[in-house]
Amino acid sequence: MQRTDFGEMACSIARTMDVIGEPWSPLVLRNVFIGITRFDQLQRSLGISRKVLAERLKWLTDNEVLERRQYSDRPPRYEYVLTARGQELVEVLMVMVRWGDRWLAGEAGPPVLYRHQACGQISHVELTCSQCGEPMHATGIDVLPGPGSEPVASA
Repeated sequence: MQRTDFGEMACSIARTMDVIGEPWSPLVLRNVFIGITRFDQLQRSLGISRKVLAERLKWLTDNEVLERRQYSDRPPRYEYVLTARGQELVEVLMVMVRWGDRWLAGEAGPPVLYRHQACGQISHVELTCSQCGEPMHATGIDVLPGPGSEPVASA
């Protein structure tokens, strides 16, 4: 079965899903973010097949989300680190964490806590407006055509 190519759609969500929409990709990014950076470590921690992991890592490096860095010459060994693109995608994942903690954690509560380094407090991400700093919620956002939108076909 051929995978749908979302990368050519005039939609930022579709383009992002083209890069990280395969189910293993966000989990690989999560693990690299928390310091699990080597192939064998990733494979063990995720329980993913070596073939699928190799494909995901290649895809994420080809899309400049991860960088492959050599850490040993003999034998040659590599680890994976987040690029600037990857670091921003982790911020997207943090929004997903907030949603999962709120709606799916159950009585046990969140499986992981996040401490904000700047203030030292356990916290979660909040979406705020880049212009005024106020919280942003779906009910208070208007969606308008942008400069990269496709023209609407007339009837």
